[in-house]
Amino acid sequence: MELQISTPALLFPAVSLLFLSYTNRFLHLAALIRQLHAAWMSNGEPLLRAQIENLRKRMVLIRWMQLFGSLSLLLCVISMVAVMLGGQVVGWIGFGGALVLMGISLAALTREVYISDGALAILLNDMEHQKKD
Repeated sequence: MELQISTPALLFPAVSLLFLSYTNRFLHLAALIRQLHAAWMSNGEPLLRAQIENLRKRMVLIRWMQLFGSLSLLLCVISMVAVMLGGQVVGWIGFGGALVLMGISLAALTREVYISDGALAILLNDMEHQKKD
């Protein structure tokens, strides 16, 4: 089966939307970290420390999501150039690699969403603890 130049190009809209989502997540977390840091510096509550640790894990995952998404896009470009130059094998390898890297990026997104749920659990646990006292 021959790889057409339009096939790797199909990932471009998906990557654009993912990067928009990843960037929004990053900016939101950065603002939240700044707020929590200011609160931590003023009163040093243990609850804030738990929240900050959770956010640290999420920031690392977002960095990996962006890295693998970027590499996926780069391999799409390499694949398209290879197809233009008649290198079907290199094109297929590049496109396959792009799909794998995109899958890794999405797996990291799934993990980050799971961890973000943990941040809410910290608050809910604190609310339950406060209610008992």
